[in-house]
Amino acid sequence: MKKALVILILGVLLPLGLEAQSLEQGNTRFHTFGTYGLRWKDFGVGAGVEYFFLDNFAIMPSFTYLMPNVGNRTNFSMDLRYYVSDGPSQLFFLAGYSQNWENLQPGDPGVRRSFKGANVGVGAYIRIVDWVGLNTEFRVQSQNPQEAGFKVGFAFPL
Repeated sequence: MKKALVILILGVLLPLGLEAQSLEQGNTRFHTFGTYGLRWKDFGVGAGVEYFFLDNFAIMPSFTYLMPNVGNRTNFSMDLRYYVSDGPSQLFFLAGYSQNWENLQPGDPGVRRSFKGANVGVGAYIRIVDWVGLNTEFRVQSQNPQEAGFKVGFAFPL
């Protein structure tokens, strides 16, 4: 009975508070995603928040935890996105700053490395329903490991 009540409340309240958003100033989306690099074939998971500071322009900081074969690697990116189309399918171009931290032998001090660089790419936000959309992206990063890769995930308008 409690499960049915929770499902009913969520089913009523979620659609009321979450609605499809256009690319207008002040809108925000929360992103969760998976990444896959084409060169080193590393898989990763991450999250970020996209904020539209002007119409069609958004800034998106994101953090990714990558899972290489040896050690561990994390990535922070701050991307500027420009949307060239509006509607159910929104195409965007991105450019930004990115920093990788890696530890090739976890637990051993002195083997941590950090790399800074730029990234560029193209992607699309495809609205599935009013409160969730599919976000796809292809990007190239200039810093080590200089990898091109795909990012696929979900975006939730806030």
